Amino acid sequence: MSGDTLGKLLEDVAHLPDVAESFVISTCNRVEVYADIDRFHGAVTGVCGLLAQYSGIPAGELTSSLYVHYEDRAVQHLLGVASGLDSMVVGEDQILGQVRSALALARSHGTLGRVLGDLGRTALRAGKRARAQTGIDRLGLSLVSVGLELAVAKINPEPSIHHVDGILAGRHVVVVGAGAMSGLAVATAARSGAARVTVTNRTLKNAERLAAAVAEHAPGAIGDVADFAELPVVIAEADLVVSCTGASGLVITESMVRDVVKQRTAGKPLPLLDLAMPRDVDPAVAELPGVHVIGMDEISGSGGAAVGEEEVAAVRSIVEEEFAVYGSAVRAASVTPTVVALRAKAATVVDAELARLSGRISEDGLSGHVLDEIARTVHRVVDKLLHAPTVRVKELASAPGGEEYANALRVLFDLDPRTVEAVTRADVEAASASEPSVSEPSVSEPSGIQKEEC
Repeated sequence: MSGDTLGKLLEDVAHLPDVAESFVISTCNRVEVYADIDRFHGAVTGVCGLLAQYSGIPAGELTSSLYVHYEDRAVQHLLGVASGLDSMVVGEDQILGQVRSALALARSHGTLGRVLGDLGRTALRAGKRARAQTGIDRLGLSLVSVGLELAVAKINPEPSIHHVDGILAGRHVVVVGAGAMSGLAVATAARSGAARVTVTNRTLKNAERLAAAVAEHAPGAIGDVADFAELPVVIAEADLVVSCTGASGLVITESMVRDVVKQRTAGKPLPLLDLAMPRDVDPAVAELPGVHVIGMDEISGSGGAAVGEEEVAAVRSIVEEEFAVYGSAVRAASVTPTVVALRAKAATVVDAELARLSGRISEDGLSGHVLDEIARTVHRVVDKLLHAPTVRVKELASAPGGEEYANALRVLFDLDPRTVEAVTRADVEAASASEPSVSEPSVSEPSGIQKEEC
């Protein structure tokens, strides 16, 4: 989902009766709804209904393809996603930018508040650390680069080729589609040495935009467009075809490629890299002589091996650290309204007693200066008495099960639950009104179009 559709889904989720905040991550490989909710079952039912509505798949059929994570598992999942551990190609460098874009979109639609804003910042920090402190993306992995390596191996199966740079030297690459993934394919093909990149798309204007960018990525490379009706012709001329449209059905059929094979030089391989979801290329095409289809399954199967177990373990450690810090901060913050309510009650009691005292001793002719000094002294005494327990309860609250200490404070000091709730509500509203951007300092990422959604 993208564009207006994604914005509408985001707003519809936020308007569900059990949802307070939400954001949606949508890529070629996932649509994930994150929500701060009041009731689990009501929220899950509502979100599933919306996913069924927007996908056009009946809820009964869609359910088997869905997954749900709650509380800590949801937090851990997002941290893993942002760190690249949950990608089809482990360590690919697109997802962090996609998480950042999802948070920015939610903020622009007014569906992101303090809870998910804090969570989003934690996820971005975890993703940034994963890439800065480990080698998980040392090869600049992405779906496109891994796919290109596999495709080129069909043309030139040299075992010495391990990097995407230069592997398409002198080749003619055809890119079918003009979306974000196609843009990434064009940029990567040009930087990989392709002599010519032809873009074909149903909307010619979009194809022209991508073709014009070829020279920016590789001066001297030719970028041109072809009418979509001429797709069989351009495939017949290509050394490599990358297809990544948003079509709901097959774009490159078995009958089309069968005719294409007859027009090509005998023995010349035709690799077809299918990056679309759902797939663009008919699986039966792979049965034709000299034709090789590389799809998402093959990319996923090979990509993980490119990242060593040590890097993955190091990233998991970062995720665990960030999860622990986040959990501690959330638990510590949960006790703050109780502490504020306690101090407010103490201040109220002190002010009432000082007012009573002032009425009694004013008849003795004591000066206003003396009364002020008495007031300051009493306030200092109360502050000192409350300081240690309130600091300690915040420390204790940061540990698992620490909310019980806040409950104890409320019982011991007979705090009105409505006062605590009012403090919490005011805190949330103030944070939402003044909250800064969710963007973290940018992690080292490929420039330009590689920041686009895959």
